[in-house]
Amino acid sequence: MKTSLRQWVLAATAVSSLFFGVAHAQVDTAKSKVTATSKQMNVPVEGNFKKFTAQVDFDPAKPAAGSAKLSIDTASYDLGDESYNDQVRGKEWFNAAQYPNATFVSSAIAPAGGNQFKVSGTLTIKGKAEAVTVPVTVAQQGTTQTFDGTLPIKRSQFEIGTGEWKDTSVVADEVLIKFHIVAAKK
Repeated sequence: MKTSLRQWVLAATAVSSLFFGVAHAQVDTAKSKVTATSKQMNVPVEGNFKKFTAQVDFDPAKPAAGSAKLSIDTASYDLGDESYNDQVRGKEWFNAAQYPNATFVSSAIAPAGGNQFKVSGTLTIKGKAEAVTVPVTVAQQGTTQTFDGTLPIKRSQFEIGTGEWKDTSVVADEVLIKFHIVAAKK
């Protein structure tokens, strides 16, 4: 009797899950939040991404075996005013029609003491990929894990704010991406 490749892959996945103990988490996007804060004329301006998906596989006892992936719908960025929202969806900012998603995919997770971890990976916005490392605080309560972090980026590296908005004296180059991800272990 021949065993199909698919059956072998499924069996290997099941066995590796038993041996490596990776905790597969179901992310609760209703309780999670991703924001981006910039400064316009030195005044903080925060917007929320209303739509995103996240996949987290993490066991604090074995962080190197973990992984994280976040995909953000760039058209969902909400500044609280529809005319501003339309503008940031446009070509000079997120160009959401051509680049509908910004993504982060981890490549390594390393302990940084206590409940702190350094998560390295690739951040891609508007087709521009950059290697980043973000400090993440992990808290666990019962079967729920939360992942909190702040990643400073330069908007100019990703061509966010072009044309008249390229001038960083009006809108600062530094943007703080903050996230609060709530996940329940399966």
